[in-house]
Amino acid sequence: MRCAGLAALAVATAVLVQCAPADDAPTPSPQTSSPRPPAAAPLPAETVRTVTPAAPRLRPAEVHAVTAADLGATWRPGCPLEPDALRRIELDYWGFDGQTHRGRLVVHRDLTDEVIEVFAELHRQRYPIEKMDTADRYPGADDELSMRDNNTSAFNCRDIPGTGSWSLHAYGRAVDVNPRLNPYIDRRGEFQPANAGPWVDRVRTDPGMLHDGDPAVRAFTDRGWRWGGHWRTPLDYQHFEIG
Repeated sequence: MRCAGLAALAVATAVLVQCAPADDAPTPSPQTSSPRPPAAAPLPAETVRTVTPAAPRLRPAEVHAVTAADLGATWRPGCPLEPDALRRIELDYWGFDGQTHRGRLVVHRDLTDEVIEVFAELHRQRYPIEKMDTADRYPGADDELSMRDNNTSAFNCRDIPGTGSWSLHAYGRAVDVNPRLNPYIDRRGEFQPANAGPWVDRVRTDPGMLHDGDPAVRAFTDRGWRWGGHWRTPLDYQHFEIG
């Protein structure tokens, strides 16, 4: 009987052992619906670059009607246009000193918007202009004196030298740009103005000179103006006109 009791006790013990709960396992941490933030991407290496400052903003151009008194020696009775067909434009230009300056041009009243656009583009290009004033500031509105002074100008009631025909300047439809740097050269090689000798050599690329294909030339020609540098003879590198 003792053996039987011991056997029964052993069986009961085994049952108790099998039924006992297992040791507590670590409770897994609950999952979350928020994704783990990605690792920060490495910052790109700093790039060194040169930035050209934008040209200063242009002041609005001003357009004024003119009288015979305003035009001074650039107009006289018998000229092909009356003063009321002309307008004086006051506008900004880029100077050789890297600064913006205010200049004046007299042109035909039909061309004011286009001339303002052209010179705004020249300013954006930083094409340098030495001076820009009306020719009446020179004694007798003498074109030679204006050119020697490298003055950019437009209207002047004068003819084409040696022809007796009116120049388009007399109609306010021509502009001469930096004339000392961009001289008039006739078929014999004679040039105007008289102090333009160094710039007869068109291989030079001095600032303010005009060459075929230059952005400054195209500012005019892309709008239908003709450039005297495209002529066969004479060559007039300063001269732009529109009929």
